[in-house]
Amino acid sequence: MDSLLPRRVLAWLVVLVMTAVLGISVASSLQQTPSPQTPPPPPPSWALPTPYPDRIILTWSDDPATTQSVTWRTDTSVTKAVAQIAPAGDGPNFTQQAKTVDAQTTPLQTDLGTAHYHSVTFRDLKPNTLYAYRVGDGTYWSEWFHFRTASDRPQPFTFLYLGDAQNDIRSACLRVVRQAFLHYPDVLFVLHAGDLVNRGDRDIEWAEWFAMMGWMGATIPSLPTPGNHDYPRDAEGQRRLCAHWRAQFTLPENGIPTLKETNYYVDVQGVRIISLNCMEQREQQASWLERVLEDNPNRWTIVFTHYPIFSSAQGRDNPELRALWKPIFDKYRVDLVLQGHDHTYARSKPQPSGTVYVNSVTGPKMYKLNPQPWMHRSAQDTQFYHLVHVNGNTLRFEAYTATGKLFDRFEIRKRPGRVNQVVDR
Repeated sequence: MDSLLPRRVLAWLVVLVMTAVLGISVASSLQQTPSPQTPPPPPPSWALPTPYPDRIILTWSDDPATTQSVTWRTDTSVTKAVAQIAPAGDGPNFTQQAKTVDAQTTPLQTDLGTAHYHSVTFRDLKPNTLYAYRVGDGTYWSEWFHFRTASDRPQPFTFLYLGDAQNDIRSACLRVVRQAFLHYPDVLFVLHAGDLVNRGDRDIEWAEWFAMMGWMGATIPSLPTPGNHDYPRDAEGQRRLCAHWRAQFTLPENGIPTLKETNYYVDVQGVRIISLNCMEQREQQASWLERVLEDNPNRWTIVFTHYPIFSSAQGRDNPELRALWKPIFDKYRVDLVLQGHDHTYARSKPQPSGTVYVNSVTGPKMYKLNPQPWMHRSAQDTQFYHLVHVNGNTLRFEAYTATGKLFDRFEIRKRPGRVNQVVDR
């Protein structure tokens, strides 16, 4: 019996070793076998087109005092769309004065199927006048919305500036936009500094963006400029403007012809608003910008673009863009440059030319701040909206957090024959 003990121990050791080896082998095999990818959930019903108009958005493509553009979406069953407009009235009989305008229809193939986008530009409107309008096909109609045309002279106004929305738009960015409109509903327009969505070729993300804008987008004009995420990569890895952009936004075509509706300017109540497309043809835009600034009858000039001239996030810089465009801003004393991309907040110290640069973010995606000498005020891990008030020789900029707290405020004061004065308030 004693002679059998070592043999039994040895046998058990062999079994234990083999079991351990087998277990390691099985575990390794399981780790190397890819788990089946979870398919994305089906799109919610509110994201899919129907015969009823949705994604209704006001933009400007011509004179804001006498025209107003509107774009909307339906399913493909709507092949002939129209819009109706009338001066807004206090009672329901205003509809008796409604005029009907035929829409242009564009099919758009998306990853969720094909939809029809329709657009109308109302013309021959009266300045500073409240209008009511609706869109549809004669059977399926939207509700009546109001909008007010701009004045044809330099009257005081306020606009809303939003940084990147980009990620988790419906769940985390919408609250900021709602707070902005609750805070100050009487804005003349909304300026979007690029990266409206994260993947410009994903229709569900645009569904979230339009859910964020909601009825506000149908009553207050938007002016967007594209960012890198609005330029998804194609099969060859090249970035191209997403197909949604021109289908759903009716914007000016007074920029470089190959960059229509992304590089443009609008003159409104004494301010020239200029969109620079940072994604392509930068040198050509520099030449165009010279001409647009040289022949500028407006008191104020505001540029908005996505990539910042001065970066505020860690590991980012745009020296080529700065070398190309900043000397032109300096030469013509551009008053304010509004930007996105860096997912932080930063306001520059006044430049020798008097220009003030602002980077900001509205959505929940955040980067680490890279403090630099050019900054006067900065923040990280904070969502913002901004109100810009223009009144005569004074422009007042206010930055508010998602909960409506004032974070930064300054004034730019025009001084004839001298550089602008920038004053903290």
